[in-house]
Amino acid sequence: MPESRIDFAIQLHTQGYRLTSQRNLILEAVRQAKAHLTPEQVYDRVHRRNPTISRATIYRTLDFLCEMRLIHAMYWGGQMYYEIVGDEPHHHLICRDCGAIEQLDHALLEELIGAVQKQHRFNIDVDHIALFGLCRKCRNNERKPAAR
Repeated sequence: MPESRIDFAIQLHTQGYRLTSQRNLILEAVRQAKAHLTPEQVYDRVHRRNPTISRATIYRTLDFLCEMRLIHAMYWGGQMYYEIVGDEPHHHLICRDCGAIEQLDHALLEELIGAVQKQHRFNIDVDHIALFGLCRKCRNNERKPAAR
C-alpha cells in the first residue's frame, strides 16, 4: 500500500471543502488498511468507531474522496476497491484468474505516459493505473495440459 503524508485537511481546504469528522474517519480507515478495501470493509471499520454513520454516507463520501483525489477506486472482479493516494503515483498488475495484486513502479510507465501525452497533446492525470492479465503462476497453470 502506498504511504501517504498528504495532509487531508489542507488538501480539502485548497479545494474549498472541510475535513469533517466523517470524512476523516473514512480516510483513516482506508489509510490504515494493509490491503485494498471494499466499501463494505470501509463501512465495517468506520462503523466500529462511529455506529451512527450510514452505508449511504460511506458510499457518498468514498465517491467524494475519489473526486478530491485523496483515495483511488479500482474495479475488478465485479467489486470496487479503495486505497489511499500515496505521495507518488503507483500502479498495479492484477491477475484476472487468482486476483493477485503486484505493485508496479511508476518509473516503468513514465516513458509511455510521456509519449502518449506528446503524441495526443493530452495531459494525463497519472495517479493510478491498473493493468490486468495473468500472473506467472496462473500463466504457467494455463500452459499445463489437463490430466487424463
